[in-house]
Amino acid sequence: MSMFKIFGKKKIKEDVVANIFVNSIMNTIDKGFPEIVGIINEAPEFTISPELHVNDDDQFALIVFAANLSYISEHLHDSKDDRIINLIIHKLSNVFDCDKDRLEQVIKDYQCYLMKVNHPSKNMKYAISKGICGKYKLNDFQDEYFKNMKSPNPMLLKRLDEAMDNFIWNWDTFKQKYQIV
Repeated sequence: MSMFKIFGKKKIKEDVVANIFVNSIMNTIDKGFPEIVGIINEAPEFTISPELHVNDDDQFALIVFAANLSYISEHLHDSKDDRIINLIIHKLSNVFDCDKDRLEQVIKDYQCYLMKVNHPSKNMKYAISKGICGKYKLNDFQDEYFKNMKSPNPMLLKRLDEAMDNFIWNWDTFKQKYQIV
């Protein structure tokens, strides 16, 4: 039997949870966005490369945070979800050096956008891929068929969906290790 199981979960404060969440996702974005840029720029589905740059990650970061924040209420309850979301947005406003209320509204707008582009599906992972295609105007680089349909090529979406697994916070694993107090 492991020491982990003998002594139970490590207790962790909500503020620390918010710090870990923000730092982990920011680190994942910093390390992973260049891979996403490569997937997009080298996609055979495009007639010409979108020539996205690795420093064009602002919209991607907002998409990833909006999606991840939408998952919190599925995993945390008893107002912990609201408190932690509030702490995360506060910390993000410091990271992005912007007004907290303005950032909160931008994230809500991104969440609404993701739900809209992915309707009727409620799978947020797929919404991220469709959101990337929309926010970076990737439909403009597709062949006429998909451009006219105003819909991303399903093969591109499949590759992006697979890559998005790396950008979704794993609450189940986190909750196995920690008890939020």
